[in-house]
Amino acid sequence: MGFKFKGITLALGGLVSALLLQACGSPWGQGEAEAEAKPQSGAESSHSAQFHLSEAQFDQLFPQRLAFYRYEEFIAAQRSMPGFAGTGSELLRRQEMAAFLAQIGHESDELKAQREYRVENHDKYCREQEPGERCAPGQQYYGRGPIQLSWNYQYKKAGEALGLDLWADPDRVARDAKVAWQTALWYWMTQPGPNIRSAHAAFVNGGGFGETTRSINGVLECDKPADANVQRLLQRRIDLYLRASAVLGVPPSESLRC
Repeated sequence: MGFKFKGITLALGGLVSALLLQACGSPWGQGEAEAEAKPQSGAESSHSAQFHLSEAQFDQLFPQRLAFYRYEEFIAAQRSMPGFAGTGSELLRRQEMAAFLAQIGHESDELKAQREYRVENHDKYCREQEPGERCAPGQQYYGRGPIQLSWNYQYKKAGEALGLDLWADPDRVARDAKVAWQTALWYWMTQPGPNIRSAHAAFVNGGGFGETTRSINGVLECDKPADANVQRLLQRRIDLYLRASAVLGVPPSESLRC
């Protein structure tokens, strides 16, 4: 899933020339490792009234999605993460849902990628440089699911949070739709990536959509106004967010870029 930020390390072998690889994940492949996990809860609030989009809205946003990405599993996964789309005002909850759907839409090719497309990259996500890091024999840790969860240590952390051994069985993320959605929500809610806070914490504390991009892929896509390819990628994220906001009937956040 992305970039290690203790002395920034970027390993961008196998990049697709037409598309930069995403830090959090991308069906086309990715960059290096992510930041250390530091769960962030965001603003304090009651989580008793999560916003749930309707199945019709889900279908409208992802009309060509794979059958694997069923609406029912998304809702079941959301209910296991009560802070998601359950923090702050009703407007903020709807806006966070729109932001999340836009970002996972970008990462998973609008839910058309169950596994990372580029098979030649599948063996490139084993990091064993930190104490205790290793890879299970015969397992590959390429991108899977809505957020394209990647890297051995991210599968391990996600599995520990969900009570599953995803390190030993990473392909469960591509076989079990609820687990796939749970990993995406786990990342959104807890992982800071190249930012100082998770996408959830960034959004509910006023950072807007642009800061969720920084949490997911900031080192590749933020603060590069002169890079035309980066700006194209950012614009695709923004377009997906504007579309999701329109479908959910909410105004977009003021900050769209990072």
